[in-house]
Amino acid sequence: MNFWEKPLEDLNRTEWEALCDGCGKCCLHKVEDEDTGNIYPTNVACRLLDRDTGRCSNYRSRRSFVPDCVRLTPEAVAQIVWLPRTCAYRLRADGDPLPDWHYLISGDREAVHRAGESVRGWTVAEVEAGDLENHLVDREL
Repeated sequence: MNFWEKPLEDLNRTEWEALCDGCGKCCLHKVEDEDTGNIYPTNVACRLLDRDTGRCSNYRSRRSFVPDCVRLTPEAVAQIVWLPRTCAYRLRADGDPLPDWHYLISGDREAVHRAGESVRGWTVAEVEAGDLENHLVDREL
C-alpha cells in the first residue's frame, strides 16, 4: 500500500508533509460573512505564498510571520470547511483517492499547475490587494 492510501492518522510527519500537492489554494485569504458565518474565498495570496510554485516561502517559521496560519492535522482537516475540494488532505480524510494530476500519482510537480488546480496565474499579492471584499472569487476551490 502506498503511504498516501493510508488513513491520515497513520501517516508519519514526512508522509503527512509529502501529501500536500502544492496547489496553494489553502493559503488564499478568506472573508467571513458576519451575519451568516459563510466563508468566501478570495484571489489574494498570503504574503508568504510563492504564487508561482504554490508553496510557502517560509514554511518552517510561517507562524512567526502569520500567527493565524492554520496548522493542518487529521483532526483539523475534518473540521475546516474551507479546504479546497481538491485538497489531498480533504480527499484522503473522506476516503477518496488522489487525482491523477497529484504529483504522488503523476510523478510531476508541475501537473497541478497544468491541470489548473493551483494558484498560479490568477492570484494577487497581499501587499497589492487592498480590501479583501473586492477580491471575492466565484470559482469553487
